Amino acid sequence: MTKSIWAGDEQTETLLGAARDGNSDAVNQLLEKHRAPIRRLVELRLDRKVQQRVDVSDVVQDVMIEASGRLEKYLSDPSMAFHLWLRQIAWDRIIDTYRRHRVSAKRNMDREQPMIAAVSPDQSTLELAIQVCDPALTPATAATQREIALKVEEAVSRMNEQDQEIIVMRHYEHLSNLEIAEALGLNAAAASMRYLRAVRRLREMLQDEEDQPSIDGDALQ
Repeated sequence: MTKSIWAGDEQTETLLGAARDGNSDAVNQLLEKHRAPIRRLVELRLDRKVQQRVDVSDVVQDVMIEASGRLEKYLSDPSMAFHLWLRQIAWDRIIDTYRRHRVSAKRNMDREQPMIAAVSPDQSTLELAIQVCDPALTPATAATQREIALKVEEAVSRMNEQDQEIIVMRHYEHLSNLEIAEALGLNAAAASMRYLRAVRRLREMLQDEEDQPSIDGDALQ
């Protein structure tokens, strides 16, 4: 399985401990250690049209500045794992950036959420495709892989917000079930059930598309 975009290791815990003791160098190292994951999250989740108008580096820097300002409060009472805390700050900033720059959007801005911004089907999408598609359709060539992966991404984009969120967290951010549960304020069993239901609905959507008869030129004559 593809490695999580988030860095969770003993070094992070050591830096957190040093930061609690007032070590400013540890604070800087801690934030810089997570800059790349935050950038990956912004690139992944910020609407691609907004990315044409907003520099991702600026969004990342805003996240780092906000995290730095709120770090002391987090260290005094950590409510969740550090990378999940940072993720929440980044996610709020992504939504705020999206709402400020998609002023021409036709749909209700309070309901529309940026989900998967990546345009190229990477290993994450291929892994998801293999899980939800008929085994007989397992991609064998690069062209087929791309076709099936694009179908999966398109189907995910049509899912409801709750289903989209947990699919993206699991297969694109590569968070564990326990991390997802913590981030969403659920118990592990509820998070697992929500994920399984989302996968089932995604599989049904793809199967329905496969079952629909294609319309070719002869049928239109």
